[in-house]
Amino acid sequence: MPIRSAEAFWEGSLQDGSGRMSFGSGAFEGQYSFSSRFEEGSGTNPEELIAAAEAGCFSMALSADLGKAGYTATRVATSAEVNLTKMPEGGWSVTRIDLRTEAEVPGLAEEDFQQIANSTKDNCPISRLLSSGTEITLDAKLA
Repeated sequence: MPIRSAEAFWEGSLQDGSGRMSFGSGAFEGQYSFSSRFEEGSGTNPEELIAAAEAGCFSMALSADLGKAGYTATRVATSAEVNLTKMPEGGWSVTRIDLRTEAEVPGLAEEDFQQIANSTKDNCPISRLLSSGTEITLDAKLA
């Protein structure tokens, strides 16, 4: 399998500085700052990129797991919210990721869908990476 890469550049102090992040593939480049990470400023942040990675990985993995069970999804739409929490002892931590997915899967019963979706949540590569120390929740709906 290929190795994926990204780069980040930061200049200046934490609160007054700024930076840029980019994907090795060239598909994304964006600015980030203190305000885009810890406030509501414009730009991106590492947590937003983690949310995109988790939502994308889960959607693809759910499609694959449904296929292994003999079903073909016509659509899988997933969102992820990464919760960045200020810790009582100081510093910040990603404490929870909330996944919401809706899938159109002809012929699949709700109970079977929930079982497959929960297994996917536990086993997709990005979930496995992030699950150590981070709670991952799932709200899965069959359309």
